Amino acid sequence: MALDIKICGVNTPDALDAALSAGADLVGFVHFPRSPRHLAVSDMARLAGTVGGRAAKVVLTVDPDDRLLRDLVEAVAPDLLQLHGAETPERVAAIRAMFGIAVMKVLPVRTHADLAAVPAFAAVADRLLFDAKPDPGALLPGGNGRVFDWQVLHGLDPGRPIMLSGGLDPANVAQALASVRLDGVDVSSGVESAPGIKSPEKILAFVRAARTAPRFPLPVEGQAT
Repeated sequence: MALDIKICGVNTPDALDAALSAGADLVGFVHFPRSPRHLAVSDMARLAGTVGGRAAKVVLTVDPDDRLLRDLVEAVAPDLLQLHGAETPERVAAIRAMFGIAVMKVLPVRTHADLAAVPAFAAVADRLLFDAKPDPGALLPGGNGRVFDWQVLHGLDPGRPIMLSGGLDPANVAQALASVRLDGVDVSSGVESAPGIKSPEKILAFVRAARTAPRFPLPVEGQAT
């Protein structure tokens, strides 16, 4: 299966151009006022309107109500809704049914115990994204540049495409892809020069590193590939 590469927190025309030029498969737009990558609905609509089918558009929200989701869907026409809050499986199912748009649920991970909810979410979401679990009281639920132990995901097969986030950058994405089975990788702070400021050079380096990385399981020495 081809690897999906998502550049998240795209918030300027230059950042979007860099992501598209580098060959990202998905571009993420954030609506969460506490985030340095936050976009108002109108600004997100203008930026997303220039994607032109060159990548899938992802709208990221945190515990959104129906009215906000309706405004975002109408303004952006996203290909995927990314739910990054404390949404329950029932809420995920309701959102998917309400809007008829694919949903990716983010699950915060630190230990194996955090995977207990995977079956319930896999039953209602189209994709699962595993991110580093923030500390209690953290300002942001993601985009903190933190890495978790990827081996926690070893052997996981929820029957849905899985993506990895949390502290990925051009220097470690190849290691992540060699460590566990993944269908995609998602980066935000790891391709920034400062919080909320995307670096075109880092975006290109990340996409190149991910595209050329050996993927798990690695071939056995002497085995034909």
